[in-house]
Amino acid sequence: MVSAIGYYVTAIVCIITSFVIHRIYYKEKRRQASVISLNGIKWFGLAIFSWGLGALVDIILISILELETNHKLIISFGVFFSLINSLFILMSLPSIEHEGKRNLVIQIIERFSEKEVFVIFGGILLMLGSVFLVSFYTSNQDISNNSVIWLIDIPISLVVAFSLLNELNKAFRKRGMKFMYLPTFALFLLIVIAVLHRIVPDHQAIKLMNIPNWNFIGVLTALSFKFLFVLLFTILLYSWKLLAEKEEQQTEFSKLQLAKSQLKRDKEILELANESHLDTIKHLKDELAIRKKKYKKLKKSSKVDLSDRQKEVLGNLGIVGAEMSYTEMADAMHIGVDGFQAHIYQIKKVLNISGSGGKKQLIQYAIDNNLLGYATIDKR
Repeated sequence: MVSAIGYYVTAIVCIITSFVIHRIYYKEKRRQASVISLNGIKWFGLAIFSWGLGALVDIILISILELETNHKLIISFGVFFSLINSLFILMSLPSIEHEGKRNLVIQIIERFSEKEVFVIFGGILLMLGSVFLVSFYTSNQDISNNSVIWLIDIPISLVVAFSLLNELNKAFRKRGMKFMYLPTFALFLLIVIAVLHRIVPDHQAIKLMNIPNWNFIGVLTALSFKFLFVLLFTILLYSWKLLAEKEEQQTEFSKLQLAKSQLKRDKEILELANESHLDTIKHLKDELAIRKKKYKKLKKSSKVDLSDRQKEVLGNLGIVGAEMSYTEMADAMHIGVDGFQAHIYQIKKVLNISGSGGKKQLIQYAIDNNLLGYATIDKR
């Protein structure tokens, strides 16, 4: 009765859990998680499903075929599903991320592809299982000794349990969760107790305690390590996810810090450039102001202030200067030659004209500055 309850609980819990893990697998796949992580979730889900399926088969054999819980067929199926579960657990272990050295069993598994592991592992189990099963079903031993077939599963289960303990501890240590060492050791201890419980025949167990209590311990141990296994892997899965998100956030934070530093440097460069430009603009403004002052000063100093008589002289030069000499022009203006020459000298001084071409320059100046209107000599 206790065994049947254990089968029902295992089947319900494990099948529902495997369905949930199946949904997590596809959710992570859509999120484009790493291949290693996806494989770990997949094999972990299959390991849980194999427990649930094995318990469902046992329920069918007990309820429909009405077989005893220690019948050869039920024990054979139990061994088969236990081996399948061990294989799936081993396949999930390489996905457990940590910085420590891998367990020897995991190192061997990682050397082969998934297909090769199935062929090698399956071949070894098939050979061992064939020998045990032939011996098991041809023997005339009574039903109380049927549990001896579990000897096939014991070494494999213990190796898997030790590898699991080793990898989980390294993973939790990497995540700063050393307090999880105790649950992982409890899982290992429960697996060992459950495995050893299977091979002790009833006639030997009765020497320790009555059979109902013995069976209750077996069912309780089996359920406990299965649930603890699910709990630890769930914690590991979400701690990995939180760790990945934390690392992603730290990476994003580092990028933001780097971008902030770059922006700060760019700002400092721009500020320096702006200050330099402002200094240049200020310098140019000062230079422009100085030049304006100089220009005004030069303009003021270069301003030509001619008398009416000088304008008359220039106007006459513009009209008849090319044809008449200074003497002729002086006579025409009814002034002395010396007086005319004095006017020419003063005009040249004001206009800063010198040299042999002075007369031509004066004529051109009169024309350019519209001084011809001041002329008093008619051009004949």
